[in-house]
Amino acid sequence: MRLRRALLALVVVLGGLVAGVGGLVAGVGGATAATPYCGITWGSTAKAGGTLSTAPLIEVRTGQHDCWDRVVFEFAGPADGWSVGYGETYTEGQGLALSPYTAGGAVLRVSLRAPAYDAGHAATVPYRTGEHAANALGYRTLRDVVFGGSSEGYTTFAVGVRAQLPYRVFVLSGPGTHSRIVLDVAHQWQQ
Repeated sequence: MRLRRALLALVVVLGGLVAGVGGLVAGVGGATAATPYCGITWGSTAKAGGTLSTAPLIEVRTGQHDCWDRVVFEFAGPADGWSVGYGETYTEGQGLALSPYTAGGAVLRVSLRAPAYDAGHAATVPYRTGEHAANALGYRTLRDVVFGGSSEGYTTFAVGVRAQLPYRVFVLSGPGTHSRIVLDVAHQWQQ
Protein backbone atom coordinates (compact mmCIF):
# COMPACT_ATOMS: atom_id res chain seq x y z
CA MET A 1 0.00 0.00 0.00
CA ARG A 2 2.79 2.41 0.91
CA LEU A 3 4.67 1.56 -2.24
CA ARG A 4 1.53 2.14 -4.28
CA ARG A 5 1.02 5.63 -2.79
CA ALA A 6 4.68 6.52 -3.35
CA LEU A 7 4.47 5.43 -6.99
CA LEU A 8 1.20 7.32 -7.49
CA ALA A 9 2.74 10.47 -5.98
CA LEU A 10 5.78 10.08 -8.22
CA VAL A 11 3.59 9.69 -11.32
CA VAL A 12 1.60 12.81 -10.39
CA VAL A 13 4.78 14.87 -9.79
CA LEU A 14 6.39 13.68 -13.05
CA GLY A 15 3.18 14.33 -14.97
CA GLY A 16 3.07 17.87 -13.61
CA LEU A 17 6.69 18.47 -14.55
CA VAL A 18 6.18 17.16 -18.09
CA ALA A 19 3.05 19.30 -18.53
CA GLY A 20 4.84 22.38 -17.18
CA VAL A 21 7.87 21.93 -19.41
CA GLY A 22 5.64 21.20 -22.43
CA GLY A 23 3.68 24.40 -21.82
CA LEU A 24 6.89 26.35 -21.36
CA VAL A 25 8.33 25.01 -24.62
CA ALA A 26 5.09 25.73 -26.49
CA GLY A 27 5.01 29.25 -25.03
CA VAL A 28 8.60 29.95 -26.02
CA GLY A 29 8.08 28.48 -29.49
CA GLY A 30 4.92 30.53 -29.98
CA ALA A 31 6.62 33.77 -28.94
CA THR A 32 9.62 33.14 -31.15
CA ALA A 33 7.52 32.39 -34.22
CA ALA A 34 5.66 35.72 -33.88
CA THR A 35 8.78 37.78 -33.14
CA PRO A 36 10.48 39.39 -36.16
CA TYR A 37 14.08 38.40 -36.88
CA CYS A 38 16.27 40.83 -34.88
CA GLY A 39 13.23 43.09 -34.50
CA ILE A 40 13.28 43.81 -38.25
CA THR A 41 9.91 44.89 -39.66
CA TRP A 42 11.18 46.60 -42.82
CA GLY A 43 9.50 44.70 -45.66
CA SER A 44 10.67 44.44 -49.27
CA THR A 45 8.43 46.81 -51.23
CA ALA A 46 9.84 49.76 -53.19
CA LYS A 47 10.78 52.79 -51.11
CA ALA A 48 11.80 56.38 -51.95
CA GLY A 49 12.60 59.65 -50.22
CA GLY A 50 14.34 62.99 -50.41
CA THR A 51 15.04 65.41 -53.22
CA LEU A 52 17.58 66.01 -55.98
CA SER A 53 20.98 67.29 -54.82
CA THR A 54 24.15 68.58 -56.48
CA ALA A 55 26.43 67.08 -53.81
CA PRO A 56 28.53 64.47 -55.65
CA LEU A 57 28.92 60.86 -54.61
CA ILE A 58 32.49 60.29 -53.44
CA GLU A 59 32.58 56.79 -51.90
CA VAL A 60 30.73 53.49 -51.72
CA ARG A 61 31.55 51.05 -48.92
CA THR A 62 29.98 48.00 -47.31
CA GLY A 63 29.71 46.56 -43.82
CA GLN A 64 28.49 43.46 -42.03
CA HIS A 65 26.27 43.40 -38.95
CA ASP A 66 24.74 40.57 -36.92
CA CYS A 67 21.32 40.95 -38.55
CA TRP A 68 21.97 42.68 -41.91
CA ASP A 69 24.56 43.66 -44.51
CA ARG A 70 25.05 47.35 -45.29
CA VAL A 71 25.94 49.53 -48.28
CA VAL A 72 26.90 53.16 -47.57
CA PHE A 73 26.90 55.86 -50.26
CA GLU A 74 28.83 58.94 -49.09
CA PHE A 75 28.43 62.40 -50.64
CA ALA A 76 30.57 65.57 -50.47
CA GLY A 77 27.70 67.68 -49.13
CA PRO A 78 24.04 67.28 -48.20
CA ALA A 79 22.23 64.59 -50.22
CA ASP A 80 19.02 62.81 -49.18
CA GLY A 81 17.29 61.70 -52.41
CA TRP A 82 16.96 58.04 -53.29
CA SER A 83 14.65 55.32 -54.56
CA VAL A 84 15.22 51.59 -54.04
CA GLY A 85 13.26 48.52 -55.12
CA TYR A 86 13.70 44.96 -56.30
CA GLY A 87 13.83 44.47 -60.06
CA GLU A 88 15.89 45.04 -63.15
CA THR A 89 18.42 47.85 -62.96
CA TYR A 90 19.42 49.81 -66.04
CA THR A 91 22.48 51.97 -66.64
CA GLU A 92 21.96 55.75 -66.42
CA GLY A 93 21.82 57.36 -69.83
CA GLN A 94 22.31 54.11 -71.80
CA GLY A 95 19.46 51.87 -70.64
CA LEU A 96 21.48 48.63 -70.56
CA ALA A 97 20.33 45.92 -68.13
CA LEU A 98 22.77 45.27 -65.27
CA SER A 99 21.31 42.02 -63.91
CA PRO A 100 23.43 39.78 -66.19
CA TYR A 101 26.54 41.34 -64.63
CA THR A 102 25.37 41.43 -61.01
CA ALA A 103 25.90 38.46 -58.68
CA GLY A 104 23.03 37.31 -56.45
CA GLY A 105 19.60 35.73 -56.51
CA ALA A 106 17.85 39.14 -56.48
CA VAL A 107 18.81 42.67 -57.53
CA LEU A 108 17.96 45.92 -55.77
CA ARG A 109 17.90 48.89 -58.14
CA VAL A 110 19.31 51.89 -56.31
CA SER A 111 18.78 55.34 -57.81
CA LEU A 112 20.52 58.14 -55.96
CA ARG A 113 19.24 61.65 -56.64
CA ALA A 114 22.75 63.07 -56.82
CA PRO A 115 25.55 62.94 -59.41
CA ALA A 116 28.79 60.95 -59.37
CA TYR A 117 30.61 63.91 -60.93
CA ASP A 118 31.55 67.41 -59.83
CA ALA A 119 30.51 70.82 -61.22
CA GLY A 120 33.10 70.48 -64.00
CA HIS A 121 31.67 67.05 -64.93
CA ALA A 122 34.78 65.19 -63.70
CA ALA A 123 34.03 61.79 -62.15
CA THR A 124 34.09 61.71 -58.35
CA VAL A 125 34.17 57.90 -58.02
CA PRO A 126 36.92 55.65 -59.41
CA TYR A 127 34.78 53.15 -61.34
CA ARG A 128 33.11 53.13 -64.74
CA THR A 129 29.64 51.97 -65.70
CA GLY A 130 29.36 48.21 -65.20
CA GLU A 131 32.27 47.94 -62.76
CA HIS A 132 31.97 46.39 -59.32
CA ALA A 133 32.03 49.15 -56.71
CA ALA A 134 32.51 46.97 -53.62
CA ASN A 135 33.85 43.58 -52.62
CA ALA A 136 31.13 41.48 -50.95
CA LEU A 137 33.24 38.35 -50.41
CA GLY A 138 32.15 36.56 -47.23
CA TYR A 139 28.97 38.55 -46.70
CA ARG A 140 25.87 36.66 -45.57
CA THR A 141 23.34 38.54 -47.77
CA LEU A 142 25.19 41.04 -49.94
CA ARG A 143 26.64 39.60 -53.17
CA ASP A 144 27.56 42.54 -55.40
CA VAL A 145 27.44 46.32 -55.90
CA VAL A 146 27.65 47.33 -59.57
CA PHE A 147 27.93 50.95 -60.73
CA GLY A 148 25.25 51.80 -63.27
CA GLY A 149 26.53 55.24 -64.17
CA SER A 150 25.52 58.82 -63.54
CA SER A 151 23.61 61.12 -65.85
CA GLU A 152 21.59 64.32 -65.45
CA GLY A 153 22.10 64.38 -61.68
CA TYR A 154 21.05 60.75 -61.02
CA THR A 155 23.38 57.87 -60.11
CA THR A 156 22.42 54.19 -60.37
CA PHE A 157 23.67 51.01 -58.72
CA ALA A 158 22.61 47.39 -58.98
CA VAL A 159 22.95 45.77 -55.55
CA GLY A 160 22.97 41.99 -55.79
CA VAL A 161 21.70 40.09 -52.76
CA ARG A 162 21.25 36.40 -51.92
CA ALA A 163 17.43 36.55 -52.18
CA GLN A 164 14.58 39.06 -52.00
CA LEU A 165 14.83 40.02 -48.33
CA PRO A 166 13.62 42.93 -46.16
CA TYR A 167 15.59 46.16 -46.47
CA ARG A 168 15.61 49.72 -45.20
CA VAL A 169 17.12 52.97 -46.44
CA PHE A 170 17.94 56.03 -44.33
CA VAL A 171 20.06 59.18 -44.44
CA LEU A 172 22.82 60.18 -42.03
CA SER A 173 24.62 63.52 -41.83
CA GLY A 174 28.39 63.69 -41.47
CA PRO A 175 31.21 63.26 -41.17
CA GLY A 176 31.73 67.01 -41.32
CA THR A 177 29.68 68.50 -44.16
CA HIS A 178 29.26 65.13 -45.86
CA SER A 179 26.11 63.01 -45.87
CA ARG A 180 25.42 59.30 -46.31
CA ILE A 181 22.56 57.28 -47.74
CA VAL A 182 22.54 53.86 -46.07
CA LEU A 183 20.99 50.64 -47.41
CA ASP A 184 20.62 47.71 -44.98
CA VAL A 185 19.46 44.30 -46.24
CA ALA A 186 18.38 41.74 -43.62
CA HIS A 187 19.93 38.29 -43.49
CA GLN A 188 16.51 36.62 -43.33
CA TRP A 189 12.77 37.06 -42.86
CA GLN A 190 11.06 36.21 -39.56
CA GLN A 191 12.33 33.11 -37.78
